[in-house]
Amino acid sequence: MAFWDKLTGEFIDIIEWTDDSNDTLVWRFERYQNEIKNGAKLTVRQQQVAIFVNEGQIADIFTSGMHELKTENLPVLSTLQGWKYGFSSPFKAEVYFVNLRTFTDNKWGTKNPIMLRDPEFGPIRIRAFGNFNIKVTQPEKLLEEIVGTDGHFTIDEIHSQLKSMAVSRFSDAVAESKIPVLDLAANYDELSELMEQRMNPDFEKYGLGLHSFLVENVSLPENVEAALDKRSSMGIIGNLNSYSQFQAANAMEEAAKNPGGDASAGIGMGMGFAMANQMGQQVINNQDNTPSQPPQEKAAATPPPLPSGNSYFVALGGKQEGPFTLLEIKPKVTANEIQRNTLVWAEGMPNWIKAEEVDELKPMFASVPPPLPGT
Repeated sequence: MAFWDKLTGEFIDIIEWTDDSNDTLVWRFERYQNEIKNGAKLTVRQQQVAIFVNEGQIADIFTSGMHELKTENLPVLSTLQGWKYGFSSPFKAEVYFVNLRTFTDNKWGTKNPIMLRDPEFGPIRIRAFGNFNIKVTQPEKLLEEIVGTDGHFTIDEIHSQLKSMAVSRFSDAVAESKIPVLDLAANYDELSELMEQRMNPDFEKYGLGLHSFLVENVSLPENVEAALDKRSSMGIIGNLNSYSQFQAANAMEEAAKNPGGDASAGIGMGMGFAMANQMGQQVINNQDNTPSQPPQEKAAATPPPLPSGNSYFVALGGKQEGPFTLLEIKPKVTANEIQRNTLVWAEGMPNWIKAEEVDELKPMFASVPPPLPGT
């Protein structure tokens, strides 16, 4: 450093940090031999903290605002330096500015597939990716545990470690949750909340806080996704036989619209044979699936009608009644409305005859007693 810069540096001392980056966590204020003047002005902006370090030991911490550096507001440093009655310029100390803003969109993702045991598909591999937001919650711990003497510490220097922790915790959380792969998309929010709870203790060890963890996507290997797409297509198509017949019919219709050539005729004939073969196969399958029955049951699908016999006209009270079937005559015989000597006639009979003389009616009078003698 030039002699003039040294002189001006001892007369005017303004300590501040204007952050013009998007990834700086900690920045050390550079001074000539770390010499700071008595009464120097310290400007700490919003979302910043200034930490004074004396010979590797954290001393005083300043939050946002403008501060005049003197013995009263440097109690720890005064004790370390032995300033009992104030101090004279210059004094040596390192000043670290810590960025307290939230660092968003930090990517995480699985380098290698995660092995899981899915309740539906069995052993399966998945990949996942997303992002998380972090913020410095304990500046002193961050400075002690991670930064050390680094004068310009960025988020990239710790991002790899944080991403590895995220992948490890996510793998463990998904395996323990036992959520089926097909249901993971419906549980992204629940997984994100679970990850925040599990990862915050890990981040706190470095003086950081996890403010948001997002699972953007969980994917399967390409060959598994292709098989899953085929399975979904089969579910949408439904009955494969009906779909194949429909496709064959459409092909035949298209071939019929373009009858100009042997190729079209061949295609139409091939489609016809394929359709006929498929329909025949379906009939054979239906027959094979039909339970075996006795030959007589197959021959007679429905029983024949019961024999009803002839219908008879009956002379009752000097009048012709009927015709009545045998089923209708039976209760009349039992009720003694039709007696043995009651005249009846049916088609094909030459004359009216007594009911007891008709072969079909004679058995009906077997349970009816004859008339009393003398009546």
